Amino acid sequence: MTRIAIIVGSSRPGRYSRQVADWVYEEAAKRTDAEFAVVDLADHPLPHLDEPIPASAGSYANEHSRAWSRVIDAFDGYVFVTPEYNHSTSGVLKNAIDYLYAEWNNKAAGFVSYGVVGDARAVEHLRLIAAELQLATVRSQVALSFYTDFENFTTITPGRHQFDALTATLDQVIAWSDALSTLRK
Repeated sequence: MTRIAIIVGSSRPGRYSRQVADWVYEEAAKRTDAEFAVVDLADHPLPHLDEPIPASAGSYANEHSRAWSRVIDAFDGYVFVTPEYNHSTSGVLKNAIDYLYAEWNNKAAGFVSYGVVGDARAVEHLRLIAAELQLATVRSQVALSFYTDFENFTTITPGRHQFDALTATLDQVIAWSDALSTLRK
């Protein structure tokens, strides 16, 4: 069975990303074509990249890097839940991505972003990063706005179109993860 990680892309106090990731998981768990798990970066504290050798070498000096490698390597695809901080993704998500290389290769990724303007800029940055990691990004994405998809700017209440966007994103991530499986063997 295809395994998809829903990565909570912020560890900031008062963050919304866990709430958004839980919504993604609740919808994804209704499906029977893949298994889903939430991977919360708050549960995987990684210091600012402290590996002496680039990740592309596949040699990790630190146990926290090896543990993170095992977590990410166990999945066939990913849905990144990201806020937008200063027109990009969060530093903690970028750091977590940078720790690894081969573990991301030949897998699929989709994006669910949230913020004042739906945070398409954060996703665009993540797409560039993913390309370098040989991580295939799907076209569909979810862009949640605090103005229209959150009640009182605090509680997620996505519009019907966001459920449709999430379905399309999950459909593509699963299909691409399955298609890329031959490259991972």
